[in-house]
Amino acid sequence: MRDARTGMTMAIVLATVTPAAAQERRGPPPVPPDTSPPMTVEAYDPRSTLVVPENPVARAAFPFVDVHLHLNGTMPRAQLDQLVRDMDALNLAVGVNLSGGTGPQLARQIEAFEAAYPGRFVVFANVDFSDIGDPEFGALAAARLEADVEAGARGLKIFKNLGLWLTDAADRRVPVDDPRLDPIWAKAGELGIPVLIHSGDPASFWEPMDERNERWLELRVRPRRRQSGPPSFEVVLGEQLNMFRRHPETTFIAAHLAWLGHDLGRLGQLLDEIPNMNVGLGAVIYEPGRQPRFAREFFIEYQDRILMGKDSWAPDEYPTYFRVLETADEYFPYYRRYHAFWRMYGLDLPDEVLRKVYFENALRIIPDIDRSRFSGREDGR
Repeated sequence: MRDARTGMTMAIVLATVTPAAAQERRGPPPVPPDTSPPMTVEAYDPRSTLVVPENPVARAAFPFVDVHLHLNGTMPRAQLDQLVRDMDALNLAVGVNLSGGTGPQLARQIEAFEAAYPGRFVVFANVDFSDIGDPEFGALAAARLEADVEAGARGLKIFKNLGLWLTDAADRRVPVDDPRLDPIWAKAGELGIPVLIHSGDPASFWEPMDERNERWLELRVRPRRRQSGPPSFEVVLGEQLNMFRRHPETTFIAAHLAWLGHDLGRLGQLLDEIPNMNVGLGAVIYEPGRQPRFAREFFIEYQDRILMGKDSWAPDEYPTYFRVLETADEYFPYYRRYHAFWRMYGLDLPDEVLRKVYFENALRIIPDIDRSRFSGREDGR
């Protein structure tokens, strides 16, 4: 009986173990052949599987002023008509053209805009640095600015060549706070017009092109954006801030959140220290959009100092700005992956803050904008 029971037990064990053991001996199935097409890291763009509430915003809740556009006021009429139709669809009430030039070029643009669409466009003048070697350059440039304002310019735009690669007659870099330029900033303050200035570039552009650089993809596809220095990021930023401090009677708008959107704590300290400094949102909505809680606090705290702006004219890209500013949406894509491979989150800003960012701050800072174009919220709230 003992042998029979033993045999029965062994049979049960074998019946239980043998199939699993056999399966273990067979192992996993072979790896299937890789038939996927070759792909580079630049092309990798995974589709999120996250399912969350979505509230895309095609039209801004309030009519807004875009303080950072680059347009040609003498474009063909059909092109201008389409531009205005696109503006209407976005609720863009007034566009500020920062590429006005100076002298006759500026006057032609102002006349063309006003003849076609009175009040829809504001034009900023630019500085002609071609005679920077003249000992009287500052006075000459200030006089040109005064003439441009008489012709209808409502502000002054400074491009990033100042501080980076603009040189004088002796082939020396012209720093942003060069004393030779002081008469220009003083004249802007005297005339009551703002100076919107783009100084430097993102700090990461100066960092090593390695695996730790979060702008690696952008620098890979746009290699001319790399900066080697000198000057460094901190030098150019410091020069700009020195200039702001030296001209407290002049209103400045630092474009692109002064390239400090990644460090809003530091930017807030600077706004506290420099009361004549404001910031524009042009081309950097990806920074507040990745830090929604802290950025929301920042926007509420500095709601009187932030102005809406887009930079390059691309109507289909504005809804990302609206969605970041107006909704509480989570994890939605940015429109240009090489700028920001990360996802966006909405700040869900109060109406009071939206009104200031969208138009009230611009109405206060930029003279002679038609106030009749701005009214209540689109959805009636």
